[in-house]
Amino acid sequence: MTLKKEKESIRKSIYDKLFKEGQSLRPNGDYGKIPDFKGKDIAAELLASTDEWKQSETIFCSPDSAQIPVRYLALKEKKNLLMASPNLEHGYLYLEVNQLNGKEEEASTKEGAFKHCSRFFDFGGDESFEIAIDMLVEGSVGVDRIGNRIGKGKGFADREIEDLFNKNLIDENTPLVTTIHPFQLVEHVPMEEHDRKLNMIVSTDEVIRICRD
Repeated sequence: MTLKKEKESIRKSIYDKLFKEGQSLRPNGDYGKIPDFKGKDIAAELLASTDEWKQSETIFCSPDSAQIPVRYLALKEKKNLLMASPNLEHGYLYLEVNQLNGKEEEASTKEGAFKHCSRFFDFGGDESFEIAIDMLVEGSVGVDRIGNRIGKGKGFADREIEDLFNKNLIDENTPLVTTIHPFQLVEHVPMEEHDRKLNMIVSTDEVIRICRD
């Protein structure tokens, strides 16, 4: 089996299990998408209880539906939020919490983030962000206990992480996190050379910290 087919098999297994066990919030399942799982708010609250979260002032987060509670808690707890735009078509959206005026819940959605963002930043290039990212949170389809991750197969998370490394906005000490349903935790995820490992996984019932190489 090729690496591509192995990854597709893992994705399908996870999509099938979430759908058949009634753990997807989408009526037709999550096929081809980052799973929008039941309990995503519980996973977000568990993440928010960690020291890594409490010490963070600015959170980077993917625009996935599963991470809406993460974005909401960040804004509710007066943290600034940098969100990738869907498919990176508009780069990154920066939301300054002191400008939201009680609109944190609306701003945590994709549509609300566009409405309330105070600034756009380009993906790629040499533009200076003039901010520091204290934690990065990505959506995932599947992960294993040593931090290997697969997304939906488009490579956006890997490109985001690489770009932020290149801009010196994150480094090897930055928590690289995903929030997941326990069904998304698998025995092994095959990795390619360009794939980035996570160093922290938060499900609905546990926090997994991976030693950085």
